[in-house]
Amino acid sequence: MSKLNKITGLVATAALSAAVSGTVLAHGDVVPQAVDTEGLTPLGEEWADTNPYRDTDDFERAVEIGASAYNQNCARCHGLDGISGGIAPDLRYLTADFDGDEWFKYRVINGAVRDGAVYMPKMADTLSQEALWAIRSWLETKYVEE
Repeated sequence: MSKLNKITGLVATAALSAAVSGTVLAHGDVVPQAVDTEGLTPLGEEWADTNPYRDTDDFERAVEIGASAYNQNCARCHGLDGISGGIAPDLRYLTADFDGDEWFKYRVINGAVRDGAVYMPKMADTLSQEALWAIRSWLETKYVEE
């Protein structure tokens, strides 16, 4: 193989790698999967400021629903069992208090867009408040201190 062909091949491979890595970093169209929240107390239209299932009889059911919902909707970016591989924030570090709830609520309602690329879809547009607080409840069982 000639030097020119080798160089052309290397340049083509580098260009393809750059294009694919750019696509991976911007999560693109992530379609949320439906979550069955049967057994949880309905929360209504207005968003709670803090996790309404924390310290209630609903917490265990919320954790059960949240584990499944997280794996269906969040794990592809935030990591299996809540352990991030670095693409998205590691949600295990969110404290189970107002500050952690405020960050979580803001992000699931507003999503995240950077330079026109969707890094986090507006999950609240598709998933119910009950489903999202159930995910938050499950994440609280995975909390690790920094």
